Amino acid sequence: IVILVVFSKLLTLDLLFKSSKYYDWFQTDHLVTIVIYTKQKDMNAELVIVDCQDKRLRGEIIMDDHSYLVEVVNIAEKVGKVEIILNKKDNIHWKILGQPWEGHNTFIKRTDRGLFYRKCRLVSKTEVTHDTKLFCLMLPKGTHLCVPTGQHVYLKQIIAGTEVVKPYTPVLPFLPLDFQEPPRHDGVHIYLMIKIYSCGLFTQALDHLQIGDYIFVSNPEGNFKKSQVQTSEDLILLAGGTGFTPMVKLLNFALTEVSCVRTVKLIFFNKTEDDILWRNQLEQLALKDKRFDVQFILSQPTKDWVGKQGKISSSLLSEFVKRSRRDSRVLICICGPAPFTEQGVQYLKDLGYSQEEIHAFTA
Repeated sequence: IVILVVFSKLLTLDLLFKSSKYYDWFQTDHLVTIVIYTKQKDMNAELVIVDCQDKRLRGEIIMDDHSYLVEVVNIAEKVGKVEIILNKKDNIHWKILGQPWEGHNTFIKRTDRGLFYRKCRLVSKTEVTHDTKLFCLMLPKGTHLCVPTGQHVYLKQIIAGTEVVKPYTPVLPFLPLDFQEPPRHDGVHIYLMIKIYSCGLFTQALDHLQIGDYIFVSNPEGNFKKSQVQTSEDLILLAGGTGFTPMVKLLNFALTEVSCVRTVKLIFFNKTEDDILWRNQLEQLALKDKRFDVQFILSQPTKDWVGKQGKISSSLLSEFVKRSRRDSRVLICICGPAPFTEQGVQYLKDLGYSQEEIHAFTA
């Protein structure tokens, strides 16, 4: 359910709830606390999005394919209770929480709600390969946004008077080599690994952004669910080029938080050695964690390349896509250019893998 409320002409609140009146609000001299009872026992920080901008607070809670939003969030995971704590501008007693805003107290599908964008500032841009860069965007003050594993955001820019929107999957700032505990999301930055195309209007515009410039970033989108990994013993990742980006958080999640995972294998297709993203980090991870293995396959290698070569094919997949045991539960994730993904899915089905065992990332 989404609730938009005007806070005594100071703030606007847009929240998402499970029922028509499953929230309360309380106040002290300094604070206002809104409590939302979602009745969703697996509630976590990734499912709550908060924006407080221009005297407007918007809070959205994600519940499967439906949706909610806030500024300061305190989550009780066992009972699905979300607390939104607001600092009062003036130490006065509020008689009402606010006046209803458009969309107040509605529980609808996320696809019907539309995307919400916030303006993020570019704080760094570093080279990953000869044509790919890692962009670090800072969320606005008062925004809480953790992009869930396997989901993407949309970037929006006005180019030559036309609004242009493109999807990108956030990554980690680097690939952790120590998986003792889950990484802590700083709640401030979003990292995007983006290939700059010489004839690409949008990526050229991104590349010309200066540190301190702004770009609009949407709420997370996507249908991938962590539960798909949490029941798997073998995780196989097929990536073509920048199709590697969804695999970064997947790798980290599987090796950090999924106890039943026995093997994680990345089969990484690129044109040349120079195109391989985070090659050193991946090789270091394979040395560090015996559960992880990476295989690089090049379609345009030099004569010095001693590894595998070719494009995605049934024969290559039959060589590398294997269960660790005959009856082990497997999840195969694939992402890359559309032809790569479509062909790969078909090859996997031809090799006997079911639709339930395959997840294709598309946007």
